[in-house]
Formats: sequence, C-alpha cells, structure tokens
Amino acid sequence: MTEQNSKVFGPTISRMLIDARLDPTYLEELINRAVEEDLDGGQDVTTMATVPVDQIAVLDLCARRGGVIAGVPVSAAVFMAVCGDEDIEIEFGANDGDVVQAGHVVISVRATTHALLRAERPALNFLGHLSGIATATRTWVDEIAGTGAAIRDTRKTTPGLRTLEKYAVRCGGGVNHRMSLSDAALVKDNHVLAAGGVTQAFNLVRETFPGVPVEVEVDSMDQLDEVLLAGADLVLLDNFTTEQMRDAVTRTKGRARLEASGGLTFDVAREVAETGVDYLAVGALTHSAPVLDIGADLRTEN
Repeated sequence: MTEQNSKVFGPTISRMLIDARLDPTYLEELINRAVEEDLDGGQDVTTMATVPVDQIAVLDLCARRGGVIAGVPVSAAVFMAVCGDEDIEIEFGANDGDVVQAGHVVISVRATTHALLRAERPALNFLGHLSGIATATRTWVDEIAGTGAAIRDTRKTTPGLRTLEKYAVRCGGGVNHRMSLSDAALVKDNHVLAAGGVTQAFNLVRETFPGVPVEVEVDSMDQLDEVLLAGADLVLLDNFTTEQMRDAVTRTKGRARLEASGGLTFDVAREVAETGVDYLAVGALTHSAPVLDIGADLRTEN
C-alpha cells in the first residue's frame, strides 16, 4: 500500500483492499476511469441545477433482492476517491461473501449530496456486477456441495475487470483458474496442432518453463492415457460425457486432477461433479452472471 493510495482511499479501505488481494493502485486507476466516463469531461448538470452545493446527505446502498455480496471495499473506495478531502463517513452493513436478503443496507455513506450523486452510479455498477457474479457462483457451489468437486472460473472475463471478477468468484465460494497466460500453462487443441501432438506440446512447455503449472486439454481417452504417461498432473476433459468422465476418473486412479469443461450447464452440474472430477470449469460465472439488483436511497440532512 503506497502513501498515495492511503490518501485517496483512507487507511481502513486501503487495508480492506489489500486483505482482499486487490491492488489499490489498480483500483484507483479503474475508479478514476469509471468516474470520468460518467462525467465525460463535464459536470453533473442535473445535480448542479437542483441540489445546494453545501447540502449533506446519507446514501444507503440497499439490496433489492437477496444474494451474495461482493465488492464492498471497491464501492467504498469509489466514494472515498470522489469525495477527496471532503468529510465522509462510511458505515458497512455487510462484508464480502455475506448472504443478504432484500432490503438489507450494504453500505451507508454520509457526505455532500453532490459527491454522493457523482459516486452513486460507478459504486452501484461495481457492487451490483460483482455481487451478481458471487451470487451465481454460490448457486453452483451449493448445487455440487458434498461431492468433493470445486467450481472454477475461466479467462472469459470483462476486459480490464478480470482481477475484480475473479475476486467475486472467490467471494461466492468458487476457486480461480489462472489469472493470466503467464502464471500457468494450458495446452489446448491449437497448441497440440502446432506442436505436432499432445505429448510433444506438454513436454515442450515443461522443458521451456519447468516451474510453471501445466494443464493439458484432451478430447479422447487415448489423449488422456498419453498425457498421463507423460506425467501431466492436471487434465482438462473437453466435452466429455458424464460416462466418459467416470471412465476417465477410473483410468486416472488419482495420478492427476481432472477438470470437466465444455458447455457445462447448471442442470447437469451435480451429475458431472458426482463422476469424481476435481473441478467444473464454468465460464458463465463471469461472462453471463446477472447483476444483483442494488439500489441507492438518499436521505438529506439539511
């Protein structure tokens, strides 16, 4: 945490971001872009025309329906960044990962009405989007509870928001796949074609980057046997039927972890998890999760 971040967000929220493994510098840049996008180089003409400049108010961010909350420190950071040197008070009614019911106040912020209304939409956009991902993730996690399998995300994320969206998956009880192309290898069909075979591709990655985790995608039992013999410890089963997955688990005998992938739908989630695979890859967690409806209610003080 830099001194600049602490000045922008305050020590409490900066620490919350660090604890959530969210880089405050990344958040400051993202929030600045979101706020500037809303103003587009101008000013909030509606608020300027209708609200006294010195009016003080409280803005309650309230869940309109039940779900899992994610993005509380991010939303609070928006208000801190917009308010700047103004007096501001923030009260937290929920923590990330909490399950709330409709009507629950997640955050209350006291500041000038002008600042509150400038920050309102960016703060709601972050909070609603991330809470929607966390809520969707928790639904999948609950569906396969007790099977021993975990719900895992993909790189199908909104450009620029991957860190936040994968954080929201964790808030919902899911686990993250690789964050980028550099922190783990995933040998897919195009790599296999370019390298001349699945074993060749796997060995080339291991030789070139010996310290990097390597997952190999296979689309047949023959390929599975081949990569297991080569020493793969994580295998992605691409578009396998549940019967094929059970066979793959039996063949693997615990020598590698197995991940089911390829168009998985919620209605077959438990059936897939009960085959004995270790992970279910669900791109829909980040690319199709509906926003959790969270509204903003203003209470003026003068």
